[in-house]
Amino acid sequence: MAVQKVDGPQDSYAAGRALTTQLLGDGLRHLLVLSDGLRVNGSDLVEGLRASLPSGVNVTGGLAGDGADFGETVVMANGPAMSGQVVAIGFYGERLHVGYGSVGGWDAFGPERVITRSEGNVLYGLDHESALQLYKTYLGSHAAQLPSSGLLFPMSLRLPGASTPVVRTILGVDETAQSMTFAGDVPEGATVQLMKANFNRLVDGAIDAARINHSQLQGRGAQWAILISCIGRKLVLRQRIEEETEGVAAILGDQAVLCGFYSYGEIAPHGAFTRCELHNQTMTVTTFSED
Repeated sequence: MAVQKVDGPQDSYAAGRALTTQLLGDGLRHLLVLSDGLRVNGSDLVEGLRASLPSGVNVTGGLAGDGADFGETVVMANGPAMSGQVVAIGFYGERLHVGYGSVGGWDAFGPERVITRSEGNVLYGLDHESALQLYKTYLGSHAAQLPSSGLLFPMSLRLPGASTPVVRTILGVDETAQSMTFAGDVPEGATVQLMKANFNRLVDGAIDAARINHSQLQGRGAQWAILISCIGRKLVLRQRIEEETEGVAAILGDQAVLCGFYSYGEIAPHGAFTRCELHNQTMTVTTFSED
C-alpha cells in the first residue's frame, strides 16, 4: 500500500504518479485507488496513475464522497481518517484474475454545446455564454439547491475524436466567478450535453457492469467484488437503491463477497482493453478471483 497527501487539485498528477511508482514490482496485476473526493482533480490523478503503469496492469477505485453535503471527505490509511489522502493498494500474483466494468444509465437531453472557456476542471463558458447561467436555466427550481442538485443532472462530455463520452458531476459553484467545478477535467473544445435520470436504466447499468466483469473472468467465479456507485445515483434511486446491489449480486453469484461505497467519482477502464478513466454517475464493479 502507498499513501500520498494532496493539498489541492494542483497536486493530483504528482500524487498519482508517485503512487504507481511506489507499487511497481514483479507480479503486479492491479491497483485499487481510494482518494479524497474534494481536494483532487480526478482526471489529473488518473493521468498520473497511468503515466508509469506497465502494460496489462490497470486501475480501478473511486473518490470519497460526503453525501450531498460537499463539506469534507476523508480516507483512512495506517491511522485515523484524514482529508487530502490518496491511497493505492497493489495486488500481485499470477494466480490472481481481475475483472472490471463501469456503466451509467443516464439519458441525455437538450442541445449539445461546446466548451468555449475552462481551466482544468473549472467550467466558465458554453457556446460563448455563461455556463452556470445556462445550467441554471435547465435546472429550473433545482438551481437553488446547487451544488447538491447538480448530482441529479450530470453532464455528458465528449472529447473531439473520442468515440465514448464520459460523465462529469459538479462539485462546487462560484457565483462571483460564474463558474462550476467538476470532479474531472472539462477541456475547451469538448462537447457537453445535460443528462437526467432514468430509473430502470440506472439499475440496468449496474447489472451491465457486473456482466462485463463476469465475461472477463472467463468462467471463474468472482470471490470478492468492490462496488463503487456515485452518490448521485443514490439520491435519484432512493428506496430503489437496493436494486443496484441485488442485480449485481444476482450476476456474480452467492460465492462473491460484496463491499463498496458511494463516491464523488469512479475510476475504471471503459472496457477490458482500454485504459482507466475518471467517471461520474456510474456503478463501477471490480471483481477478484484467485486460482
